[in-house]
Amino acid sequence: DRKLLYRLHEGDLEPAFAVADAYDTFEDWPWPLMFTDLDARYPSARFVLTERSSPEMWFNSLKNHSERSGTERVREIAYGHPMPHGNEPEHIAFYEAHGRSVREHFSGRPEKLLSVCWEDSSRWDELCRFLGCEEPNAKFPHANQRPKSS
Repeated sequence: DRKLLYRLHEGDLEPAFAVADAYDTFEDWPWPLMFTDLDARYPSARFVLTERSSPEMWFNSLKNHSERSGTERVREIAYGHPMPHGNEPEHIAFYEAHGRSVREHFSGRPEKLLSVCWEDSSRWDELCRFLGCEEPNAKFPHANQRPKSS
């Protein structure tokens, strides 16, 4: 939610916590930027770090998305630039640092963090085992999948 990201950027976590108090799962902004705060507030929470098969795949996906959505303040807040084009080194450094930071934060607590890559082999079995729930009798969803480039 853009409004939550803007408030987080201003140092106000309370609106995000109000939403988090009301729901069980989250994705997208602002949640990746506040995982340490969420972990402290919700000690029984589990976290799923979704990664791409390579930082370059992530960057290309970000570029493709930005071409569809245009310049956005959320990208500037999150990554320091309104568009990724021409800023590949900074974006890839951000991506790699974020993954490292998440893994370091949860090191020694494997029950709290699952790292997945939907492009590779991560699917229902791995996710459901981590969450302690049964696998749904449905195909694993994967919207907006693009062919792998070599």
